[in-house]
Amino acid sequence: METAPPAPETYVPYRQAIDLHSVDIMVRTTGDPSALTGDIRKILSGLDSTQPAYEVQTVEQALADSIAPRRFNLLLLGIFAAVALVLAVVGIYGVMGYAVAQRTHEIGVRMALGARRSEVVRMVVQQGMVVAVMGIVVGTVAAFGLTRLMESLLYEIAPTDGLTFVIVCSVLAAAAFLACCLPALRASRVDPVVALRYE
Repeated sequence: METAPPAPETYVPYRQAIDLHSVDIMVRTTGDPSALTGDIRKILSGLDSTQPAYEVQTVEQALADSIAPRRFNLLLLGIFAAVALVLAVVGIYGVMGYAVAQRTHEIGVRMALGARRSEVVRMVVQQGMVVAVMGIVVGTVAAFGLTRLMESLLYEIAPTDGLTFVIVCSVLAAAAFLACCLPALRASRVDPVVALRYE
C-alpha cells in the first residue's frame, strides 16, 4: 500500500461542473456533527430530490476509515512483535537455565573455593548478556537492512528512525537482563557440598 501525496484540486461551482458522478459536501458545525445528519439529508433533498445523500459522516470517521487497513497491519505487526519478544525472553531464560544446570559442578567448586554469591550472579548474568548483546547487534543490522520493506506502512517517520532502534534495543536488552537474573540467582544459592556431588 503506497502512500501518495495529495492530488491537486480546483474549485468548480456546482452549476458549471460537467459530468458529475458524485459530489462531496462538507458542513462545518460547532455542535455535535452526528445530530445534524437528518437536517443535512432534508436540505439536500430539498435542493435536488433525485440525488440520494449517502455516507454522511464526520471528517474523523472518514480519516479513520481511510487508515483502517494500515492500522490493522500495524496491529498485527505489533502482536507478532510482542509474541517474538516473549519467545525471545523464554528462549534466553531456557538457555541460561540449561547452561547453569550444566555448570552446577563448576559453580559449586567456585563457591567452595571462596567465590561470593554476588560474583556468581555477576558471572552468570555477564555471560548471558554477552550472547544477548551479540544477538541484538545481529538483529539490529538485519532490521536496518529490511526496513525498506516496511516503508509503505510508515507515516511521517523514516524507516531508519534512530530513536525507534534505540528504544527497541533497550527493551530487548532489559528483557534479556531480566531473563538472565533468575538463573543467576538460582546459581548463587547452590550448596557447594551438593554441587560437588552433582553429575
